[in-house]
Amino acid sequence: MESAPSTAAVMERERLTAELDLAVVAAEPSSFVVKIRRRLPDFARSVNLKYVRLGLRSGGIPAPSTWVPLALAPPLLAAAVYSLVGADKLYSLDLLTCVAWLAAAVLLLTVYFLKRPRPVYLVDFACYRPADEHAISKEGFLDMTESTGRFNAEALEFQTKITRRSGLGDRTYLPPGIQARPPRLSLTEARAEAEAVMFGCLDALFAATGIDPRRDVRVLIVNCSLFNPTPSLASMVVHRYKMREDVKSFNLAGMGCSAGLIAVDLARDMLQANPRCYAVVVSTENITLNWYFGNDRSMLLSNCIFRMGGAAALLSNRRADARRAKYRLLHTVRTHKGAADECYSCVYQREDGAGSVGVSLARELMAVAGDALKTNITTLGPLVLPLSEQLKFLKSLVLRRVLRSRGVRPYIPDFRRAFEHFCVHAGGRAVLEEVQRSLGLRDVDMEPSRCTLHRFGNTSSSSLWYELAYAEAKGRVRRGHRVWQIGFGSGFKCNSAVWRALRDVPPVHADGAGGGSNCNPWVDSIHRYPPKAYI
Repeated sequence: MESAPSTAAVMERERLTAELDLAVVAAEPSSFVVKIRRRLPDFARSVNLKYVRLGLRSGGIPAPSTWVPLALAPPLLAAAVYSLVGADKLYSLDLLTCVAWLAAAVLLLTVYFLKRPRPVYLVDFACYRPADEHAISKEGFLDMTESTGRFNAEALEFQTKITRRSGLGDRTYLPPGIQARPPRLSLTEARAEAEAVMFGCLDALFAATGIDPRRDVRVLIVNCSLFNPTPSLASMVVHRYKMREDVKSFNLAGMGCSAGLIAVDLARDMLQANPRCYAVVVSTENITLNWYFGNDRSMLLSNCIFRMGGAAALLSNRRADARRAKYRLLHTVRTHKGAADECYSCVYQREDGAGSVGVSLARELMAVAGDALKTNITTLGPLVLPLSEQLKFLKSLVLRRVLRSRGVRPYIPDFRRAFEHFCVHAGGRAVLEEVQRSLGLRDVDMEPSRCTLHRFGNTSSSSLWYELAYAEAKGRVRRGHRVWQIGFGSGFKCNSAVWRALRDVPPVHADGAGGGSNCNPWVDSIHRYPPKAYI
């Protein structure tokens, strides 16, 4: 029989860490409280090789249909020339043979050009900045919460504690239906919020790119997890801009904060199947009908960190757009851990004991997110890491698996050598801190994510675009730079997208000067960031 696991092994498997908070209490001045909180896993402990192989298969090793025709074409052309020049020396070769060799070479080259993947360009993107009347400070949020009369003292105290430590600033945004007294939680208000966000960023995007949505857009993808009216949000966009009748529209629902990258991946597939095509991706979340009025702590967290926002991106597979596009999509990697019960239920919409509907965040969320992130980056590594980093990983692998050397830890590659910009989903202060610790990133690497959380809050799937807009507003994006977007979402999912900048993006200024100022939500506040303190 197997021996019972040790306490240390159990603690490691559960990924728990203990923190000591000394409490000065009048009755017990020397007492202390032990708080157990879950952290992301130590990636240096274990690396699953099947995910490395998955990364190699998904893009690290080219498909035979892309390289075999190109490899065979030169020998066939050489054979054709030789058969024509040396026909008098080789009785079996004649002009007919030369034509056959040439035809075979042309056929293979044609197959290569038809089978090679079409490039996917990000022409431009726009993020929605709500009007100033929708702004709310942390104190304003707490006053608004207390004035509803729907929360007990414990729930109010909990929300106060979370809000003050959330990393959000004093100028985030909530829709008018939530801020009204009493709240106007109606389908009309929810539609108004959706229209304001989607049409706001789409108007800016179409104006900046010169695209006519009635004629040019052939693929439309809208993702919003918790608000799905009939007609759909995608139909609302089609109706507003009078899009063409054969537009291929998709409405992605219930896929959480990582749905924006799922929409990008779907757009990439659609652009591979449809030549000379424009695709529009709209990422948003609706707050109005998803505010939780209950006292369950696991469901109150979303009230404290989620805020109003959205983004729209224009993708193209037209090679002529390479001259004006900002980025080219290099890779997308999607990881879905929904087969496991703890992953499936860690972010779950349900009713509490009083019948109020909200989204529950389980205690296991950090461990689940860490496991999904480890799988995702292990798959992504072979696609993006330089050869030197992969050789270091291979060396540690041989020492551990082949030579059975003891005390050799797996080598965790330095992803800073693969990317210049990191856009980590601004899900919360604790999540960003743990991702930084686990990946060994610097404060400057996490600056776009922390500043986005501080300025706009958690805007769900669109937060990645606010972060990229921050790097652009600072003038940090240069031609050839690589961008890594990482999104987490219910299910549980972890998705990545890798972009390469095709040109320098000029910074924006408070007076509106600079590239893409109409699309960039940081135009009026970039000079104040990063702040001296995020809390």
